[in-house]
Amino acid sequence: MHIEVAYALADRQTLLHLEVDEGTTLKQAIDLSGILDNYPQIDLTKDKTGIFGRIAKLDTVLREKDRVEIYRPLIADAKKVRKQRALAGKTMRSKKT
Repeated sequence: MHIEVAYALADRQTLLHLEVDEGTTLKQAIDLSGILDNYPQIDLTKDKTGIFGRIAKLDTVLREKDRVEIYRPLIADAKKVRKQRALAGKTMRSKKT
């Protein structure tokens, strides 16, 4: 069965194509891909994983053409950033009037 394993940093991404046996789990696919050797910062006990943008557990059995994704921790909380921008915008608008 054909699958992909993907990992992206801010400046580059890696997409590996693999052929695996039916019944292969997400964790087994990551191990088989060798991606952990290239990116020692990946910690599967902390970093989330998914299939096509949906969070999935390491014991999830893969299907034909699945794309396994390893997610990096967020640098900033998107909600906090939006809130700060909104507050900054209100301050800037009130200063102009």
